[in-house]
Amino acid sequence: MSGTSMDGVDIAYCEFLFENQKWNFRIKEAKTIPYDQNWIVRLSQLHKQPIYLFPKTDAFYGRYLGKITNQFIKDHKLQIDFIASHGHTIFHQPENGFTAQIGCGAGISVECGLPVVNNFRAMDVVLGGQGAPLVPIGDQFLFTDYDACLNLGGFSNISFKNSQKAFDISPCNMAFNLLANELHLPFDEDGNMAANGCINDSLLNAFNNIDFYKINNAKSLGIEWFNQSFLPILNQFENESIANKMATISLHIAQQIAKVINSENIDNVLVTGGGAYNKILVKNIQTLTKTKIEIPDALTINYKEALIFAFLGVLRIRNEINILKSVTGAVSNSIGGALHGNFSRLIGKLQD
Repeated sequence: MSGTSMDGVDIAYCEFLFENQKWNFRIKEAKTIPYDQNWIVRLSQLHKQPIYLFPKTDAFYGRYLGKITNQFIKDHKLQIDFIASHGHTIFHQPENGFTAQIGCGAGISVECGLPVVNNFRAMDVVLGGQGAPLVPIGDQFLFTDYDACLNLGGFSNISFKNSQKAFDISPCNMAFNLLANELHLPFDEDGNMAANGCINDSLLNAFNNIDFYKINNAKSLGIEWFNQSFLPILNQFENESIANKMATISLHIAQQIAKVINSENIDNVLVTGGGAYNKILVKNIQTLTKTKIEIPDALTINYKEALIFAFLGVLRIRNEINILKSVTGAVSNSIGGALHGNFSRLIGKLQD
């Protein structure tokens, strides 16, 4: 799993058990492999490069994912059934009928000698959906104790258990990290810079008036939206201090999240993703809502999305629906994911 915050590749060894009509899980081992500067530059700039570099990088990145995954397997002496890979999103334009996550599944399979499921989003986009969010079906089956699950990753997104609604809300760590990088820092640790800044009301109002926040149906965000709609506003305030920009963005994100949470009658919200460590952001969200904000253990915070894409892979092999039209806006539910390698040994096991 590699997200828009581009801090690295999340690898999680997950175990799933279906018993008494209920799914249970364990994240048994997990690690984040940080990107070196070469990969950060290549992945962040690929959408602007000559077309031949796209398939080339897809192939190279797939082999890279396979190598680091194979090393993870060896280091922990694991017995693996299959690999589920989200890859890294380069293009996400469902309104134009396409999305693209690189990381060649065949390359991963060859490097690891294991079957692979990848390319989870494409089927839904062809069916007219947003191709996102895909996590809600995992929330529905794996995190049944919570009324909603909020992910604070590169973007913030949420899923509601009772209404089966889910969507992206706003930018999150993508914005924070961009500003931290200007100070040669990878991120704003604990939200300390934001906590020491002051709110710029003009900037806050400009952010809150972005058209995306007026859309009520299924919706998703990508780097294209960030570059075209969010970043130009931020750049208009180039003379504002980094700390003040951080503080303003933190409040903006919290306001948008609170508006969504407060629109539903819910008691608790599970919060995961790197933003769960951002104390000022979490404090802002809690202050603006009456709902109980629950922060889980570190493994769940850091690897919940990797866990759920592993679960999507399990559902794919079982030939069960793993993408919900109610959250993506597609014309039908679907079974997403391309298969690479020999799955014959697993079919019977995973359908028991």
